Amino acid sequence: MAAHSPAGGSESQHGLDTTSGCERAGFPLKMDTTDERPRMDTLNPSIIESWHAHVYFDASSRETARALRDIIATELATRVELGRFHERPVGPHPMWSYQLAFAPASFPDVVSWLALNHDGLDVFIHPNTGDELRDHRDGALWLGRSHVLNLAALTE
Repeated sequence: MAAHSPAGGSESQHGLDTTSGCERAGFPLKMDTTDERPRMDTLNPSIIESWHAHVYFDASSRETARALRDIIATELATRVELGRFHERPVGPHPMWSYQLAFAPASFPDVVSWLALNHDGLDVFIHPNTGDELRDHRDGALWLGRSHVLNLAALTE
């Protein structure tokens, strides 16, 4: 049985705060009035048409990026389609980059390989569902450091 804590949250019978992070931040959860459990609107992963991974680099890491691209072309040749090597920011990407496009079925193999072999480069990964803004803003995964994207480029 949950009791209310002095801070306004709920405590379990063991004294643990069971208030969700959303509730503590002032965002109420939607409640299904039939069973009072929190509900979230969900998307079906089948809407993911493909995935993109963008390998970020700059002038100082250009050769590392080129070497990684060559290895990817060999080791992931049957799973990814490689895009151009952009030595300038393109679209929402704030860094120089190149793209890997791959099918949802290849996600475990490609992302696992990149997680182990990105050689210190930052990699931005996002689904393609037909909603570019949501895909880049809300569906993003990062290997290495994250970067602030130019999301305005997706609404122009």
